[in-house]
Amino acid sequence: MINKIWASFIIIGTLFCLFFGKVEILNEAILNSAKTTLDLVVKIFPVMALWLGIMKIAEVSGLIKKISLKISGVLKHLFPEIPKGHESLGYISSNIIANMFGLGNAATPFGLKAMQSLQKLNEKKDTASRSMITFLVINTGGVTIIPTTIISLRMMYDSISPTSIVFPCLIVTLLSAIAGLSIDRLLGGRK
Repeated sequence: MINKIWASFIIIGTLFCLFFGKVEILNEAILNSAKTTLDLVVKIFPVMALWLGIMKIAEVSGLIKKISLKISGVLKHLFPEIPKGHESLGYISSNIIANMFGLGNAATPFGLKAMQSLQKLNEKKDTASRSMITFLVINTGGVTIIPTTIISLRMMYDSISPTSIVFPCLIVTLLSAIAGLSIDRLLGGRK
């Protein structure tokens, strides 16, 4: 769906520029956006590589597994349908931990594996299960303790105080997670 929306924006913008004779503006926008994108990728790559490396070290050292065990007490209440010790709980824990550190790129593979694992438990293969919906809510409104990607973007664009968003980010993501899970529990209890 989102692909169609973006494609329509691009087509409408291009037609608008062609219709009103603003082709030079279109060319300039295309070239500038390509340069800006490349600059952004080159600047953010080292930060992402660092944090992805730290996550890999934490995974190999067993730190993520230890944190997952601590989180599993909460997860068993959020996901009562998942059997104790099931692999999906580990993937869900890893996804939550990566999101807490603002590493959406590192969280994505764990999220995909969690959904695949949850699909194996799902009795209705064409419909999302309760656990899948709850996980999606947690993943979407997940609590972020350290928004590393946002901090690095603010540093790249010469923010005076790039880390000043840490506390507001924590509060907002905590409130969104609470609201999302409350609505999920409220609607999940109805048939």
